Amino acid sequence: MKSIQVNVPGGPENLQLVDIPTPKPGPGQALVRLAASGVNFIDIYFRTGLYKADLPITIGSEGAGTVEAVGEGVTEVAPGDRVAYAMARGSYAEYAVVPAAQLVKIPAHLDFQSAAAAMLQGMTAHYLTHSTFALKPGDTCLVHAAAGGAGGLIVQMAKNLGARVLGTVSTAEKAQIARVSGADEVILYTECEFDVEARRLTGGRGVDVVYDSVGKTTFEKSLNALRPRGTLALFGQSSGSVPPIDPAILAKGSLFLTRPGLPHYLLTREELLWRAGEVLDAIDAGKLRLRIDRTYPLADAAVAHRDLESRKTAGKLLLAIG
Repeated sequence: MKSIQVNVPGGPENLQLVDIPTPKPGPGQALVRLAASGVNFIDIYFRTGLYKADLPITIGSEGAGTVEAVGEGVTEVAPGDRVAYAMARGSYAEYAVVPAAQLVKIPAHLDFQSAAAAMLQGMTAHYLTHSTFALKPGDTCLVHAAAGGAGGLIVQMAKNLGARVLGTVSTAEKAQIARVSGADEVILYTECEFDVEARRLTGGRGVDVVYDSVGKTTFEKSLNALRPRGTLALFGQSSGSVPPIDPAILAKGSLFLTRPGLPHYLLTREELLWRAGEVLDAIDAGKLRLRIDRTYPLADAAVAHRDLESRKTAGKLLLAIG
């Protein structure tokens, strides 16, 4: 089978298309013939070596396709099932062996591309808005990268929960995309200080929560944008890692800081089925809209990484495999 592998951590040019044997599922596993794979910043973190893994590695943390075979003891899925998954590395390939307990069945009318686009970013948006800081009517949130794949889904879910949404973007084109997703106010951080503008838009109070996937370049101003006892949910680092901080920085507003990750919000299969089910059903029903920006053939994974790192994309990037 064809697969994208990293033999030496580094730039996009280190993504190599190789032929390797098709794996076989072991106990509790399923072999999935992939049709589509999502492209995410976590893939870049593994490619560069920021996240450690034994080499060579096949990256890619979400995919959708058809179950080809199952190992001993598998009851969750059967050959022929249309499935999707996240947080199992190896989706930049024609086939992947995945723990069966991590697979969810796709609604009958949902295509593989939509399912692959929804899993990681959709469940991330779900845990942030439903669990990390559970939004309710009357709350105000600030969403960074509001025109991106995850940001756009956070905006939509926040609006569905009755919250007021402020979104940050870099260009007027992206501002329009954020507004279409439902952002009440859009802040061009290239033209003003977003923390000052967030306070102005809230009458000086500050927002209840900031959902921050950017990291290094936004961290301090995200804290400044919060109301007293507000929460900063730092769930990514597209601009780089935040340097070490003195916890006393939180004392200026008795602020809460959390660095959540999707695996800790999928601790049981029941929780997985709840989150994924709500996301996929909402997309299937038209209550949640995906914005798929670009789709690339598997062999062009390096191009996809360059485009994602450029931060010039607006929406989800996919690899078409099957």
